Amino acid sequence: MRFLLVLIVLIAVAGATWWQFEEQIPSHWHPWKPLSVDDPLTPVTKWKLHHLADDREACLVALDTAPEGTLRMTPLDDHEPAPGCPLSNVVRVHGSDVEFNASFVARCPLALAWVMYERQRLQPAAEAHFGTRVASVEHYGSFACRNVYGRESGRRSEHATAEALDIGAFRLEDGRRVSLLEHWDDEGARGAFLREARDGACDLFGNVLGPAYNRAHADHFHFGMRGFRLCR
Repeated sequence: MRFLLVLIVLIAVAGATWWQFEEQIPSHWHPWKPLSVDDPLTPVTKWKLHHLADDREACLVALDTAPEGTLRMTPLDDHEPAPGCPLSNVVRVHGSDVEFNASFVARCPLALAWVMYERQRLQPAAEAHFGTRVASVEHYGSFACRNVYGRESGRRSEHATAEALDIGAFRLEDGRRVSLLEHWDDEGARGAFLREARDGACDLFGNVLGPAYNRAHADHFHFGMRGFRLCR
């Protein structure tokens, strides 16, 4: 009986100690606390994004932390736009702090990762290299019901579940255009900006592929949610 009482006391003390410790963990380092678009990026950020893939409500709550006017999107019901490619937990992104050449459908964590990337990595890179911000983004789409590289067989592409976005070019507020096809090898500000934009994306997306990866990506960045650190 005495041993049982001692054990209960020890468990209570350990629980109280853990509770006090947990309360001191900043939310951006705590794996179970809700994600916010302006949370500082840590190694835990990707883990949180991955776990929102199957939690529609929590993901929409996280998207709602974007400051007013910085994200225009519409939640969509689960649906199957093409045979064999059902979509779940998706939204349509109409715009953000940047304009897009077209709206696009994205799995909710991809939309969230984009907004965080834009605010915390893309715009700071533009300001550092050009002294101005990105005004618009040209993309090649997010959803496509196909296998990797469009092959007849093999695994499905991330695009088949709207978990990837292909980016081809950026236009700055002063009118300058920066494209991967034209400026990736540029030795000036445009090339440096594109490489920093690529590196910054690796802090959020599971895989980031561009011209340094292979010829198929010579004209665009592929920002995908699968994996944790493929950055080329």
